[in-house]
Amino acid sequence: MINVEEIRKDFPFFEQTKLAYLDNSATSHRPKAVVEAVADYEYYHNANPFRGLYDLSIDATDRYEAARAKVAKFINARDSKEIIFTRNASESLNLVASSLGRMVINEDDEIITTVVEHHSNMLPWRLMAQSLGATVKYLTVKEDGGFDIEELKSLITDKTKIVALTAMSNIYGKVNDVKEFAKVVHEHGAYIVVDGAQSVPHSKTDVQDLDVDFLAFSGHKMLAPMGIGVLYGKQELLEKMPPFLSGGEMIEYVTLEDISYAELPHKFEAGTVNAGGAVGLAAAIDYIENIGIENIAERELELTELALSQIKEIPHVTVLGSDKAEDHHGIITFKIDGVHPHDIAAIMADNNVAVRAGHHCAEPLHHFIEIPSTTRASIMFYNTEDEVLKFVDTLKKIRPMMGYED
Repeated sequence: MINVEEIRKDFPFFEQTKLAYLDNSATSHRPKAVVEAVADYEYYHNANPFRGLYDLSIDATDRYEAARAKVAKFINARDSKEIIFTRNASESLNLVASSLGRMVINEDDEIITTVVEHHSNMLPWRLMAQSLGATVKYLTVKEDGGFDIEELKSLITDKTKIVALTAMSNIYGKVNDVKEFAKVVHEHGAYIVVDGAQSVPHSKTDVQDLDVDFLAFSGHKMLAPMGIGVLYGKQELLEKMPPFLSGGEMIEYVTLEDISYAELPHKFEAGTVNAGGAVGLAAAIDYIENIGIENIAERELELTELALSQIKEIPHVTVLGSDKAEDHHGIITFKIDGVHPHDIAAIMADNNVAVRAGHHCAEPLHHFIEIPSTTRASIMFYNTEDEVLKFVDTLKKIRPMMGYED
């Protein structure tokens, strides 16, 4: 059980604002423990990892690699070599699309993704397909925001090399049965790439149990600093894949005639690494594990149930996806009849409520469901009942403020 009053004391942001921050799917806030861990590294431990034999550089290397090991344990990877640090989930997915794509995709091959994907897990595959002469096929979405395994079975063929899908949509919030999808994908000899940017912060992730080939996620959506992301990949695949970026640290040796690349994971981490970000991510994982991911999920479900039960009573408001709170994981994307999402967000902002308006980097989905744009409120475990009710109360006022008589 989470004591939200005690939790909020860990976040200085909440001490100096009246803002009901409900834009957590875009980025989360950082607890003091994370900021202090980064500051401690920058103040007292900063050196370029891997590049010095003096104690400070060795210490920086150790802290960076300890963070990698912590991430591996958090998602139950077999080995820390399977954890590649990137800038964000987008870079992680671009890495897989470029490196795995060049390795396995030939002309007339197929890539399957879905209509709900964030642009980060759609555009890299489209660009790769275009450059290699392959075809992209799309899995559609059910009304509750989930996917139909039978539709995947009908789409996948012997030409399918990669299936890329989200574990949890940033529009619907529904966690998909990735394990079942992975089984079908592997039965056809293809690889499965999963965008976990929304799911990893809110639900337990076990990559071995799921049997995914690749998983991407970002630190900043799970209490860590911006600029640090993760790519998990099965070791046997990462060892075969060519580098994504080239430069310092990703080579074993280089001459004017020859190159030998470094072993995993360094083959994919060219240049100076974000050691401070990795330390911050490790501290964020410590914080999450101290609370308990199950307790986080329980708290976010309570707040989601509160919001949805109130919204159901408001005329002309439609929530996308399931009518079950457990299918949303804190994400409430909605439309109001006759009111533009930007007007909704502006009125919310005037009432000290932070929400997001637009297509949420999922423009093809909005075309598919024939809704140009939407508004999204996204809840984190540190939000309060009062903040949720403030959002709902503002929601009730919007149509009357726009001149409608409800």
